[in-house]
Amino acid sequence: MTPEEFRRRVEDGGFFEWAEYLGNLYGTPVPHPPRGSDVLLEIDLQGAEQVLAKCPDAVIVLLLPPSTEVQRARLVARGDPEEHVRRRLSKGAEEVARGRELAQHVVVNAELDQAVQDLAGIVSGTRGKDVDGS
Repeated sequence: MTPEEFRRRVEDGGFFEWAEYLGNLYGTPVPHPPRGSDVLLEIDLQGAEQVLAKCPDAVIVLLLPPSTEVQRARLVARGDPEEHVRRRLSKGAEEVARGRELAQHVVVNAELDQAVQDLAGIVSGTRGKDVDGS
């Protein structure tokens, strides 16, 4: 959608969360999951803060690369321009501290299969718990 359509949708309450990140607009439509289902979002810090404001019992997982060098290599490998890589790494460094404050869990994405298992374990372990963990 165009930036104008996106902004109209924001004004109309059409996003569960949204953010402008490094000059691009991102948003999650308001989910309508079946009762008893989990909603898993891959979002940035701005989105996580919005989700927590709407759903204080949301479980936030901070997903981190194993190192800045690995993150740089991943961005380069996917074809990101050098300026974007620099901006992304700089922004990421700023966000880690705030992410650690918000998140109840941290997963290091060194190996995809292990990161998926770790995340699945967190989801499974938090199902049916109250906000206080009981």
